[in-house]
Amino acid sequence: MTTVPPGADPGEPPVGRDAVVAAILEAAADLFAARGPAATSIRDIAARSNVNHGLVFRHLGAKEQLVGAVLNHLGQQLTELIDSGAPAERIEAALDRQTRVMARVLLDGYPAGELQTTFPNMERLLQRVRPNFDDELSARLAVANIVALQLGWRLLGPFLRGALDLPDLTEQQVRDSAATAAALLTQPSAQVADGTPLD
Repeated sequence: MTTVPPGADPGEPPVGRDAVVAAILEAAADLFAARGPAATSIRDIAARSNVNHGLVFRHLGAKEQLVGAVLNHLGQQLTELIDSGAPAERIEAALDRQTRVMARVLLDGYPAGELQTTFPNMERLLQRVRPNFDDELSARLAVANIVALQLGWRLLGPFLRGALDLPDLTEQQVRDSAATAAALLTQPSAQVADGTPLD
């Protein structure tokens, strides 16, 4: 008798390389979001994805390569949702999942910026912002600040609400306020009186 580990899919195992890789990436993303890559073993991922743990290594390599593949997968998944016109709730859920995974990866000490090799959403934002700036560095810094603002609210929202006495602020108010601040960051004229760029 075979016992299914907690959190594992008791259904049929995926068949074929693409299905196996997709199952592994989804399982790893869920586990990384919940507890981080340091507290997630390859065996945990294999059990959750219902594949032999040897297939994880065969198709995605060691833990660091798997972390990078998950980060790439989440970025691509978000791009596909946006491009397909998915409902806002699905896009928000994907953003939250990606943010949780990224935070856990960074807190666990993985070099996320080196392991992730594709950044489709950063590129898209950079393409939109670039025409507003005279130089590439300023455009890239603007995008970095916009992303930092968004990640900050997603990760530190409860702290910010408490520290700044904003307990009744709705999620829509947070999104609207962050969008207004992000729009200001896309303009090179967004500077304080002494000429220092806002960041």
